[in-house]
Amino acid sequence: MTQRHFPGSKLATRSNDDDDDEDLFEYFYDEPGSLPGTLSIDEDACPSFIVLIDYDESHANRVTNLTADACTPYLTSESVSWLDIQGLGSEDILLGLGRIVGLHPLLLEDVVNVPQRPKVEDYTDQLLIISQMVMPKPKEDGFWIEQVSFVLGKSYLLTFQEEPERDCFEPVRARIRGHKGKIRQAGADYLAYALLDAIIDGFFPVLEDYGERIEALEDEVILNPNHQTLEKIYQVRRELLALRRSIWPQRSAINALIRDGSHLISSDVRIYLRDCYDHTIQVLDMVETYRELASGLMDVYLSSVSNKMNEVMKVLTVMSTVFIPITFIAGVYGMNFQYMPELTWRWGYFVCWGVMIAIAASLCFFFWRRGWFEDSRFAKHD
Repeated sequence: MTQRHFPGSKLATRSNDDDDDEDLFEYFYDEPGSLPGTLSIDEDACPSFIVLIDYDESHANRVTNLTADACTPYLTSESVSWLDIQGLGSEDILLGLGRIVGLHPLLLEDVVNVPQRPKVEDYTDQLLIISQMVMPKPKEDGFWIEQVSFVLGKSYLLTFQEEPERDCFEPVRARIRGHKGKIRQAGADYLAYALLDAIIDGFFPVLEDYGERIEALEDEVILNPNHQTLEKIYQVRRELLALRRSIWPQRSAINALIRDGSHLISSDVRIYLRDCYDHTIQVLDMVETYRELASGLMDVYLSSVSNKMNEVMKVLTVMSTVFIPITFIAGVYGMNFQYMPELTWRWGYFVCWGVMIAIAASLCFFFWRRGWFEDSRFAKHD
């Protein structure tokens, strides 16, 4: 299963990118009549491999490419064991790990069949936490999004990621390696909090990019609105809607961790989760603010296009008004009737030109005094 991403460079079209866009607005659903616990693994999903970080206050070890059977000793040890399963494409590894850890079939179904709505489910001795992780694209607009599932036990934590290539957990790994903070003195519940906090904090760089994009769109909408501007506004609105769909249920999930009082989460960690909940509210407020700004940009765009059309009509009106009397005079003296008195004047031609120029200059002066020659599109603005 390829990692879902939201391209921010162009309006969605019927292509592979459009399929990725649709994934952001749809959750997984079972086929009618399918058995509970059925795993639906995409043929393009990345192969699964297990990375273990086992630590306590005195040591921290990292082991890669573990087999499911080799994980058994770590699940019952006194140290904290973080099993990071990267990739959801190997059914035998997932089923073997589920058997060894004792994962409920419905729990494993929610982990493998992505995407699921962010939520928290208590399975007595295990706690399932489903979250959505977003990461900004480094060289283009838009972001990647993938599901991250947590299975919290007494002394272990399992994380399931769709893609092995990237995540936002490196600061947490660095804290474990460097013995920074209290993470090495705390249990698996604190590790789960630290990873959730890293996911929530990962929304802020994405939203910072959208703040800059919206600011640039404001200038473009006022100074030079065009069809591409409308496409950019539409794309930003879709992306912000996807961010809202990702963060809104996560707020409820984190609140459930604080409120429901699972025995797997200590009272000290619940205090930290309250801070994580505050960050979630802050992200949600920023998303709502940017959505309102993006919706307002659509109104500004329509007003700017209308104003641009008014400027064009104003220029045409001024030109028509100036040339109508001149055309009238030229038409009258272009009839060439024999008994028109002015036709025999020595200075008639020059007088006629003088009158037409005087009329045009008078009208231009009148329009200038009325402010018709000021272009409102290029008015000064902050």
